[in-house]
Amino acid sequence: MAAKAVLDPQMKILLDTFNAAGPMFLRAETPEQARAKMQAMLAANPLPVEPIYRVEDRHIPGVIGEIPVRVYTPEGNSPMGVLVYFHGGGWVLGDLESHDRVCRALANLAGCVAVSIGYRLAPEHVFPAAAEDCYAATKWVSENAASLGADPTRLAVGGDSAGGNLAAVVSMMSRDRGGPSIAFQLLLYPVTDAAMDTQSQKEFASDGFVLSRADMEWFWNNYVESSSEKMNPYASPLRAKNLAGLPPALVLTASHDPLRDEGERFAQRLISSGVKVTCTRYEGVTHGFVSFADALDKGKEGQRQAADALKVAFAR
Repeated sequence: MAAKAVLDPQMKILLDTFNAAGPMFLRAETPEQARAKMQAMLAANPLPVEPIYRVEDRHIPGVIGEIPVRVYTPEGNSPMGVLVYFHGGGWVLGDLESHDRVCRALANLAGCVAVSIGYRLAPEHVFPAAAEDCYAATKWVSENAASLGADPTRLAVGGDSAGGNLAAVVSMMSRDRGGPSIAFQLLLYPVTDAAMDTQSQKEFASDGFVLSRADMEWFWNNYVESSSEKMNPYASPLRAKNLAGLPPALVLTASHDPLRDEGERFAQRLISSGVKVTCTRYEGVTHGFVSFADALDKGKEGQRQAADALKVAFAR
């Protein structure tokens, strides 16, 4: 059956709305044009902001200069578990604003502090800048958890798309570099392999489903400078020879997403390496579905599943 025939009805309405506004592909001639397009898409669909007890913008020390972060604190007793969140956008797009709603929802639903990281973007800052920023930020959160009302022994990392890639990479860096200790990794439709040789990459090569293979080629070409770097495990975690000793994970994938198969391959590799993993494919939805929770029931389900997994991880 053709992919379009099995779209979730709510997802189809969303896609029809997106595509009616013009070509939806995320790539552009320049990163600046792509960022402007993403900002225009967000501005064209303003949504009410979910209330949360406290939101604070801060700057923390980074590898080079300071890293902007946004700290979300829900109501509840301190210290709480803490989620360090890395936004998606192909390492080129996205910022603290683009993923504000997701972070508010996860913090409220999971009852944890969420710290969103404004890591350096490509191509101005190519690999491994984003990964090193995210590792440095995670280390800082662990060392300064008390100042955030958080418990450093209940530390999770998470992200969507390229942010899911960065969460997986930070988990490996933390294992390889002797800390910080990470209790859980939340990987929402993560990028895991630059090879892009899966069936889902072929199935969703064309535009019209939020993310396409061409988008991913553009993102990868902006993020890394050589083909050998694409195979570096800190860029393509699926290429790591050893995935043992990593934190338990929740991997969510979407049926209509070029990244579907590589996310599921990574989950299987983790399981084969002795890591406890739950991997759930959401049928009938596209890449980014968790961010569409205001209009998509399966997006709400994805947020709830993610939050429930965080609660379990933080209860241990």
